Amino acid sequence: MDIQENIVNKVAQSGLITIDLAHYAPNEEIVVYDIKDNLFHGLILKEKDFRAFIKEHDWSQYQNKHIGIICSTDAIVPTWAYMLLTNKLEPYALSVHFGDKETVLDNLFNQALDQIDFSTYQDERVVVKGCGDVYVPESAFIKFTLGLSKVVKSIMYGEPCSTVPVYKRKS
Repeated sequence: MDIQENIVNKVAQSGLITIDLAHYAPNEEIVVYDIKDNLFHGLILKEKDFRAFIKEHDWSQYQNKHIGIICSTDAIVPTWAYMLLTNKLEPYALSVHFGDKETVLDNLFNQALDQIDFSTYQDERVVVKGCGDVYVPESAFIKFTLGLSKVVKSIMYGEPCSTVPVYKRKS
């Protein structure tokens, strides 16, 4: 008995568009500069010493990197110190942010997602890929959903073969 069945890829025929937000992740390194290393006794920032450090430090090590500036100790750091650091980092760094690595990553995802023309997804059924090798912050999923829900027929989360419904436009 010869039974021949055609295998049909229903996912491919579904008309779903799969989007992986990991494609919007920065490829460049994110480095955190902790100003605590410039504090006297870990408590205060001496302007004269800090200005000498700013003048002598090799800023080229931050070339083509995204930089987050923080102070991880419980010290009061004057705002001008962050401004001086930013001014010295800017010619080398791809971007300079106030915050830790996660904050920088959030900012970079937001900037990348701001560039999306959501009208290209007009009336489409979209699956936002959930799992992957690249970390995508929840803030990126929120921002993407806000932009997408204005134009699409539906949003699902997961993989095309196993999705969780997120949004469906009412006719």
